[in-house]
Amino acid sequence: MTTDASATAARRPGEQALTALGLGAPALDPADASPHTFPGGGRWRTEIPSCEGPEALAVVLKEASRLDVPIHRISQGSGVWMLTDAEITEMVEATGERDIELCLFTGPRGTWDIGGSTRTDSRGAGLRARGHDAVAGCVEDAVRATELGVQCLLVADEGVLWTLHRARAAGIIPADTTLKLSALVGPVNPAAYAVYENLGADSINVPSDLTLDHLTEIRRVSAAPMDMYIEAPDDLGGYVRMYEVAELIRRGAPLYLKFGLSKAPGIYPYGHHMRDLTLNTARERVRRGRLALDLLARHGADGDMAPLGSRLPGALKRFETPS
Repeated sequence: MTTDASATAARRPGEQALTALGLGAPALDPADASPHTFPGGGRWRTEIPSCEGPEALAVVLKEASRLDVPIHRISQGSGVWMLTDAEITEMVEATGERDIELCLFTGPRGTWDIGGSTRTDSRGAGLRARGHDAVAGCVEDAVRATELGVQCLLVADEGVLWTLHRARAAGIIPADTTLKLSALVGPVNPAAYAVYENLGADSINVPSDLTLDHLTEIRRVSAAPMDMYIEAPDDLGGYVRMYEVAELIRRGAPLYLKFGLSKAPGIYPYGHHMRDLTLNTARERVRRGRLALDLLARHGADGDMAPLGSRLPGALKRFETPS
């Protein structure tokens, strides 16, 4: 899972004009570059998040075809329990036809629970699964989703992550199920990132406000695929880092480029009362992806995309599971 650490972007934004004006940036340090790739090659994959059902999925796929946006993964945020079996099956079939990984969120979360602490300024407990029954609900969702053909599960609790990792090791869910850590609990330092990898995460969302140096620090201890919103929803800060995409890849590879949307209302948990908003924002997320890919192409930094259809993370470090 390694490549030459000297890999650099072909051109940085505004480089020629600024150099001509005597304002050129310092040369890139090859030591900052991530040495890691996805298995099978490639340093970046793409993800369209917040795809909340078959209708939104159809909009995303149509727009991706129209704008020629390659997609490796499509994820949903409301949860498995917000979809019927028929809806899940329809989404599995539609993504399967295009060899796109479908990722659904598991189980109850503290922010939708009765616990008042999640609504305080400190957001105590946050998205974590509160109590045994909440963990059980997440496991129920995982078993149901994988039985219907879902191959990727989105998780927001350390205990749930470890439990589902043990479940796939025990054959309760398929061994090739991938576990993705939510951006809402993402680690902010190398030690925490390594812990989530060892707990079973196959791709790890990091907050979109991490600096480039933070990404380099993480890559010195872990090769686990990283997910990052290039444009973050407002409840995650609303950051827009489009001009940094090439450098984010250079520092953070293997990296999922997530095309979120700022200045848009939250849509979780989704229902048909939010249909128009959800379909419009789904369409715009794909367009944001096209803008980011065009920017990479203009800078000559659009090479090294992982092959479409690739989804596995490669060999990762794990804590030993109990026998």
